[in-house]
Amino acid sequence: MAVTSEATTVWNGTLFEGNGTVSLDSSKSASLAVDWKARSEGSESTTTPEELLGAAHAACFSMAFSNTLVDAGFPPESVQATAAVTFDPSGPKITGSHLLVNAKVPNISDDEFQRLAEAAKGGCPVSQALAGVEITLEASLA
Repeated sequence: MAVTSEATTVWNGTLFEGNGTVSLDSSKSASLAVDWKARSEGSESTTTPEELLGAAHAACFSMAFSNTLVDAGFPPESVQATAAVTFDPSGPKITGSHLLVNAKVPNISDDEFQRLAEAAKGGCPVSQALAGVEITLEASLA
């Protein structure tokens, strides 16, 4: 059975002077401010579509990698993934996502760990949705 998740943004004003609020409707877990300045210059207090995409990519990859490891006979103790999504405001376009992964996986060689991390990157549904941008991976064993 397919599951649909929803989020809503209400935007007020023009692109450059306006601002908006993103609400995570399905989970009702957050309401986040967004604006162009944060998106094009960065911010520590206002989110961006790229930060939200990074959250989705990191969560999806962590789940995919955990499952890939289990299927290969290496159940992980933990998987930590950070996705750094880059936005070029002059395009404007998203140019890539860099996955930085650290995992604690008993009894696995580094070569096998790297091979399975690459496989999980390709099998992650968010990675597949981002097929139009470069996705890089830096994975290390804890």
